[in-house]
Amino acid sequence: MALEQQIMAEMKDAMKSKNEAALRGLRAIKAEIIKAKTDPGAGGEIDEATEQKFLQKMMKQRKDSLEIFEKQGREDLAIKEREEIAIIEKFLPKQLDAGALKEIIAKIIAENNVSSAADMGKVMGIASKQLGGQADGKTISAIVKELLAK
Repeated sequence: MALEQQIMAEMKDAMKSKNEAALRGLRAIKAEIIKAKTDPGAGGEIDEATEQKFLQKMMKQRKDSLEIFEKQGREDLAIKEREEIAIIEKFLPKQLDAGALKEIIAKIIAENNVSSAADMGKVMGIASKQLGGQADGKTISAIVKELLAK
């Protein structure tokens, strides 16, 4: 089932059960779908890769906001961000843990004969393509830096 139909079905369920948190998150995703469809060049259709990109972008925005709200002691706003993160996570591929990421990135470094931090961009490009949606860029970057520092 396409993401849009999935979102619509979940929105109906959330409305029936009066789940405001789920409804808020689902409406945000639906707004991004509409925005992506109306972008010039989209032709009213979006592919799965585009869907994953905007879901990852939404996730990053929520996590950044959550971090700020926690630093400022705004638990009321932090709760809303956590709820939306939980909704968005349902539509993203399962995220890899740090151990699995290190293993994959170490393999990429070895396969491409990378030995210095100067080649970090090269490793990041390959890792980002290969891990497509299974880890956020911030985490990948931290692990690449750590492995290249050794």
